[in-house]
Amino acid sequence: MSTPAPGSPAIDVTGLCKSFEGKRVVDDFSIQVPRGTIFGFLGPNGSGKTTTIRMLCGLLTPDSGSGTCLGFDLRTEQAAIKRRVGYMTQRFSLYEELSIEENLNFIARVYAVPQRGQAVADALADLGLSQRSGQLAGTLSGGWKQRLALAACLIHRPELLLLDEPTAGVDPKARRDFWDRVHDLAARGLTVLVSTHYMDEAERCHRLGYIAYGRLLAQGTADEVVQSSGLSTWQVTGADVTALANGLRARPGIEMVVPFGAALHVSGADGAALDEAIAPYRERPELQWRRVSPGLEDAFIRLMSQAQDRLQ
Repeated sequence: MSTPAPGSPAIDVTGLCKSFEGKRVVDDFSIQVPRGTIFGFLGPNGSGKTTTIRMLCGLLTPDSGSGTCLGFDLRTEQAAIKRRVGYMTQRFSLYEELSIEENLNFIARVYAVPQRGQAVADALADLGLSQRSGQLAGTLSGGWKQRLALAACLIHRPELLLLDEPTAGVDPKARRDFWDRVHDLAARGLTVLVSTHYMDEAERCHRLGYIAYGRLLAQGTADEVVQSSGLSTWQVTGADVTALANGLRARPGIEMVVPFGAALHVSGADGAALDEAIAPYRERPELQWRRVSPGLEDAFIRLMSQAQDRLQ
């Protein structure tokens, strides 16, 4: 069994592919993730995010491609990888008829955690669960279930944490508390892979990858992904901008018209063509136009459109 080299990346893979029943779900995926990084995966439902994450941590064997996770080979050392990974699924998967403490005891037994009683007590304290330790898991709110699930993932002190849409169905405060905890863990050296549909969560990641139809279309920091989109964007406000949207979408030079609250973001890759397209509308006194920086949502909508165009 190999030993991870000091300073080696947490994940280093090339050309991963995976198919199910003849359908290519992940296609030629390559990535390198430094240790202590929070890496976010974004993409539409069915894009291959979960399959990719499961291959990266040794839960699925790729059809082709190679690489390492935590210094261990994805194909030949999967057992070693799994022992060092904590996996939090989108749906709560612990035993609802057991108490918080009983659930953590059970998980600690599964991983043969040494000094199990102390490890459970530490996990309860670390996630603020001590006073609720006897409460049945099935009676917890979404936010408290999330804390319990995270405690269960961490009790064996993994080196890599996998989070599959971890904040679905929880309130904004619970989401913020959760992400504060994730950043604390990363600062201690834990590597985190997270799939999410929330743009504010994507911006909390150190690096991002956008996956569509099994292919990695873009990666980098949030700013790098936005800049690589090449978009120019205007924001328009005023009376009944919703009715304006269809007319704008029909204009050459305008690639996207996206509602943002009471405003529209109007974008195109060719800045001059975009300016020409909106020129007649800028003369209308009831509309207020201003140039804005494109956001992550603008960038990802364009990436999705490009992916769809390539399939047509």
